[in-house]
Amino acid sequence: MSNTNHTNSENLITVPGKTISGIIFLVGYMGCGKSTKAKQLAHRLDCPVIDLDAEIVAKTGKSIAEYFAEFGEGGFRDYESEMLKTFDYPETCVVATGGGLPCFFDNMEWMNAHGETVYLQMEPAALVSRLHNRQKRPLIKDLNDEQLLVFIKEKLQERDPFYTQAKLIVDAFDLDGEKLETALKA
Repeated sequence: MSNTNHTNSENLITVPGKTISGIIFLVGYMGCGKSTKAKQLAHRLDCPVIDLDAEIVAKTGKSIAEYFAEFGEGGFRDYESEMLKTFDYPETCVVATGGGLPCFFDNMEWMNAHGETVYLQMEPAALVSRLHNRQKRPLIKDLNDEQLLVFIKEKLQERDPFYTQAKLIVDAFDLDGEKLETALKA
């Protein structure tokens, strides 16, 4: 995690057998549960949770869909990368990233250099079953289940080389905060 020599007890999370500190970035495809698992893990570790998409919405005053519509995917990816790299992170926190963020620029390399990265991996069919409210998701808002399954399979094939650079890969299907904490302590 963090290789700093100083210890600040306010910023260290003590769990039996291991102290977890630093920034934990959760990555994975939309619908895998990054935001939910980030909240659960942060609660268990008693540290802040940061949802980068929510931070973008708060800072721009636009939903992700509105930002996409106004500036296109390229404009969004530029802003998203800037937010990732300039955000004032607490010393210890859990960060939920957008599904595409690891796949652009040097974002995955940057996250690996600045914290722990965890890929919440999930099968395409399971992702389809979880993506009911598609209107908030610009890339899939017009797809039916069959089209969405094909789309997810194609996107995962493109994105897995980035996602699998994570320091830890976990099956997100039946994952909760406790299981995620245990995986990080291993």
